Amino acid sequence: MSTSQIVFLKGHGTENDFVIVPDPDNAIDLPAAVVARLCDRRAGIGGDGLLHVVRSAAHPEALPMAAEAEWFMDYRNADGSIAEMCGNGVRVFAAYLRRAGLVEEGDLTVATRGGVKRVHLAKGGDITVSMGRALLPDEGVTVTLDGRSWQARNVNMGNPHAVAFVDDLAHAGELRSVPPFSPAGVYPDGVNIEFVVDRGPGHVAMRVHERGSGETRSCGTGACAVAVAAARRDGVDPARTGLPVTYRVDLPGGTLVITENPDGGIEMTGPAVIVAEGFIDPAWFETAIG
Repeated sequence: MSTSQIVFLKGHGTENDFVIVPDPDNAIDLPAAVVARLCDRRAGIGGDGLLHVVRSAAHPEALPMAAEAEWFMDYRNADGSIAEMCGNGVRVFAAYLRRAGLVEEGDLTVATRGGVKRVHLAKGGDITVSMGRALLPDEGVTVTLDGRSWQARNVNMGNPHAVAFVDDLAHAGELRSVPPFSPAGVYPDGVNIEFVVDRGPGHVAMRVHERGSGETRSCGTGACAVAVAAARRDGVDPARTGLPVTYRVDLPGGTLVITENPDGGIEMTGPAVIVAEGFIDPAWFETAIG
């Protein structure tokens, strides 16, 4: 494909922002180094990650899901590494599909490395994503910063999370580097670490260090992990009570509403915004490829 034809868009979900590269036929080579350059906030377009929009039938990783979902979210972290899922990213991905006229309001499915996600686009409103079920491995970790230590709950939302409840979000420090945790073997491929404070009944606030991206303004799977961890800490398990439980989760970039249902399914509702659209300069792209 001629690099002069590479379109990009910029979007965000609760200020978790993404470079969007539409590529239905999976024809654009996007090695890690190029993704990192595109996500660079000074030398590139800038973003917490990249959404590569590909038809499932055109991507070998998504081909087994093509019968369930036409579109595959080939998600990359800001450092170019591959990630299983991104909850805010799915909402922005769906918002792009709607803007491009590829889907309409209502229900659709999106293939991800974390499985097929079901999405509902409300007319002119927020987007709800069925995030699947949380896994709660027994083994957690201890997070230590500035002489303070917290036991973190291990929650897997298709990607790994460690959720620590703290007294003050400032205790999380600068979050540009990975907060130290042990034992490291619990998360051999790295982990997203959430620091959480209570705001009221069913209401928490969080900061997050995202694996491969540093601190971000929002993390959808992280908000889901936090809601599940908060519910268990509060002695609530919808599978036992038979009733859904909902938490409002405040993040630096906005608010997400997370509901865990009695069948274990988790729904995340929040906004998604497409900010801009343009073309990647061919000369810059060729230089980035090297």
